[in-house]
Amino acid sequence: MGILAYITAVLHRTSFGVAGIEATERFQVTASVLSTFAVLQVLVYTVCQIPAGLLLDRFGPRTMIATGALLMSAGQLMLAFAPDVGTAIAARVLVGAGDATTFVSVLSLATGWFPPRYASLLTQLTGLLGQAGQILSAIPLVALLHGPGWSTAYGSAASLGLLIAVLAFAVLRDPPRDAAIPTLPQIRANLVDAWRHPGTRLGLWTHFVTQFSANTFSLMWGYPYLVSAQGLSPTTAGTLLLVFVVATMAAGPLIGRWLGTHPTHHVRVAVGIAVLIILTWTVVLAMPVRSPLWLLTALVVATAFGGPAAMIGFDHAREHNPAHRLGTATGIVNAGGFTAALIAILAMGVILDLASPTSAFTFDAFRLAWLAQYPLWLLGLWQIHRTRRATLRFAQIPGPR
Repeated sequence: MGILAYITAVLHRTSFGVAGIEATERFQVTASVLSTFAVLQVLVYTVCQIPAGLLLDRFGPRTMIATGALLMSAGQLMLAFAPDVGTAIAARVLVGAGDATTFVSVLSLATGWFPPRYASLLTQLTGLLGQAGQILSAIPLVALLHGPGWSTAYGSAASLGLLIAVLAFAVLRDPPRDAAIPTLPQIRANLVDAWRHPGTRLGLWTHFVTQFSANTFSLMWGYPYLVSAQGLSPTTAGTLLLVFVVATMAAGPLIGRWLGTHPTHHVRVAVGIAVLIILTWTVVLAMPVRSPLWLLTALVVATAFGGPAAMIGFDHAREHNPAHRLGTATGIVNAGGFTAALIAILAMGVILDLASPTSAFTFDAFRLAWLAQYPLWLLGLWQIHRTRRATLRFAQIPGPR
């Protein structure tokens, strides 16, 4: 049931990315205004990560998952009948707030009900199966958008969210607690202690550097880029989004299996995948003309690997934090990739407006816009280097953590 809730959350999260072109026509907005939809959604998601982790430690996953489903359902219903841009943006804010509670809560269910030896596998499986939500947005939701229309598409998503909320209340059970429900002073102490541990920050920067490109691609600019800049048909672009999802789902077990037999390679795997993504984007952006389909497929696959690689950040959080503050540490880590995605999405919207003031998403404008990723990659890799060294030093200090 928790996995089903997360699948639906991913559907809600990615449902606007496949409607970027329709949204510009429906609301008559520019690229920078269009990026505001995704930016505010991701901003709310990111800002809510730490509060969601604190509330998770306080109220448990059942309440948090059901509440998140209700918020996302309300946001999708609002978007279905939004008469103007302001209402539509408010709708995406609700989606971001509800989404923020779901993933960390499902991870809490997994680690609470299963033995520790299954934790890494369950984390990867949660991320893997959740990608089915992107398939739902790339195929059925797009079909509804191009068929019955905008209101039917997002109204259907709202109905699904309401069903998930009811089922979550009826089916889910919180795992047993090893300690009493934390008080407010204990919650504040958990936040401080989780942040002070360099292992938590290593998880955050691992999540930051690996996931943001995949988020930027899937949440906002991937579909418009493939259609407007690379000249693909909507059907072909939708197929590549499906390839993105399949690659994400396939990479999860491979990474999980490798780390299961090589538990000391977490940092190397994350950095290696980040470098692969950087090199693939560099090849595509260096092309003076539109890329062949095989190269775009390689780009989509390489970028998709960033999602499973980001799950390594949660392994760091789990390894370096006790159970009573694990929700808080997980929330901190989960904010990493979405913070970077927020910056990238907004920067790309501004660059697209400056490079193509006619509101057309041109090939050259998109080439410039995707360069916004490089400073974030460099920052993330440098911080991984710093926090890894700090984590190794911290592990040698005797006493409680």
